[in-house]
Amino acid sequence: MNLSLTENSGISRRAFLDCCGRCALFVLGSKVLNCSALSSLANAQQISKGLLGSRLSPYFEPLPLGRVRCTLCPNGCEAAMGERGRCRVRENRDGKYYSLVYGNPCAVHIDPVEKKPFFHVLPSTTSFSLATAGCNFDCKFCQNWEISQARPEDTLNYSLSPEQVVYMASQRKCASIACTYVEPTIFIEYMLDIFKAAKPLRILNVVHSNGYINPGPLDDLCNYLDAACIDLKGFTDDYYRDMSGGRLEPVLDTLKHLKRRGIHTEIVNLVVTGKNDDIGRIKAMSQWIIKELGPDVPVHFTRFYPLYKLKSLEPTPISTLEDAWKAARQEGLHFAYIGNVPGHPAENTSCPKCGQPVIERMGHSIKKVSLKDGKCSGCGREIPGIWKVG
Repeated sequence: MNLSLTENSGISRRAFLDCCGRCALFVLGSKVLNCSALSSLANAQQISKGLLGSRLSPYFEPLPLGRVRCTLCPNGCEAAMGERGRCRVRENRDGKYYSLVYGNPCAVHIDPVEKKPFFHVLPSTTSFSLATAGCNFDCKFCQNWEISQARPEDTLNYSLSPEQVVYMASQRKCASIACTYVEPTIFIEYMLDIFKAAKPLRILNVVHSNGYINPGPLDDLCNYLDAACIDLKGFTDDYYRDMSGGRLEPVLDTLKHLKRRGIHTEIVNLVVTGKNDDIGRIKAMSQWIIKELGPDVPVHFTRFYPLYKLKSLEPTPISTLEDAWKAARQEGLHFAYIGNVPGHPAENTSCPKCGQPVIERMGHSIKKVSLKDGKCSGCGREIPGIWKVG
């Protein structure tokens, strides 16, 4: 049972509500987690279609004639009264800009942190993961397009306050809370309040983001953020415009900003067949990462599967991923990985100094960890990451 639902999901609303009423379960792959601890939170077990919560956003500026300009992301949407921005979840109401998704996620899961993917953050722990409807990109390869390209009126949503989210994460012994699945920037007001509430409980705050956010809101987020996994979708403006409707430079600026703020950062590059798999570009991207962020940044070269608007393409050949991985290593990246190919040796983390495997993986599962106080147990070389809380 997947908790990310729309009317076109293939599961009827009646069946879903009946199942929720009888079981009140969350699902992790094939593992079912009984959420009886939620019995005191009546609202947490209710799902409804439509707008369940809204909140005035601080990220806008007024314009003449009641119009507003959003200052949250580089899209810079302008909206007349009653209109929304590109993300579909921000609306001009009487000359003020409101978030329409505060406290009403449409997707709630408990995932391995490796699924985000974070390979250098608390291995083998779980992450309480959530998303609302909406996104500020329209990626042709989006795997969650049913919710990312939807309005909140079109999804089945939970009524969950930030405090309830943190309580649920704590009860399920999740080491982190992840805002993910869609671009979490679009529900930043909700995300910030969740992260503020999580800090005193020593639960890590993490995001998987496209990095398309303005510096001011990013600074606000960094005040509470522990780790970010950023999609660096390609390394040309043309690719961004064609595949996502965005630009490259703001994403690079975000990565540099995270570096300055000392936020642990990992990068995902989805290698799309015939689109961004040029090895020369991958080498240039690797060189930029090393120069601007350092050679120790984990970079995941992830396999593409045909989805959404790119169903006619073939899955990325494993040989192409291996070529990208080799090129990145040759340029000097210490922690390059191959993703979406369970069992591949390039899922493992090896010490750059002595070559010893320090984390061995099988997909999202951890087979062995050979770290001592965040260092290689063989030679003592420090391995960058978050290996304990506090």
